[in-house]
Amino acid sequence: MDKFTTLTGIAAPMPMVNIDTDMIIPKQFLKTIKRSGLGVNLFDEMRYDQEGNERPEFVLNQPQYRQAEILVAGDNFGCGSSREHAPWAIKDFGIRCVIAPSFADIFYNNCFKNGILPIALPKEVVDVLMKDAQKGANARISVDLEAQTVTTSDGETFSFELDSFKKHCLLNGLDDIGLTMEKADSIGTFESQIAQQRPWV
Repeated sequence: MDKFTTLTGIAAPMPMVNIDTDMIIPKQFLKTIKRSGLGVNLFDEMRYDQEGNERPEFVLNQPQYRQAEILVAGDNFGCGSSREHAPWAIKDFGIRCVIAPSFADIFYNNCFKNGILPIALPKEVVDVLMKDAQKGANARISVDLEAQTVTTSDGETFSFELDSFKKHCLLNGLDDIGLTMEKADSIGTFESQIAQQRPWV
């Protein structure tokens, strides 16, 4: 998993509440178990019409937001089913950070396991960031995970809270497998001891 330290990028504004995981990645795209290739179908039903043509009014189809790396959204982001394909699609599109007043718990935790930083901030702060994001590609928001700050294009800085373990994992690029591999030497020693003590196991 890629490390997350700092990020300065274009922020796409999505001032909608209750964006659920079916909106993020509709059910027909859940057949794959690969983490790659889902970005093209991110927000599929909002992004494309029934003929598969892009809807020009949708934010990620607009030229200034096609390279967005940050998403600023409304309350209760990621609600609905627990599909891990939702953060897979977000990451595959190129978005590394989602900022909202609140997140659904399962989606929130899945983000950290996939190298995405979800930041919960008070609504009045998200409103400031949303307004900044609406300026377009020339207004870039900066996120500093170590300092736990978000800075607008005008230099206004806001602090956010984050669990220290989740922060450690993102800073070091550790998913569940990575965390296990940190103990590889201890696991190997244990397995050698067990093989000697109980060779029949």
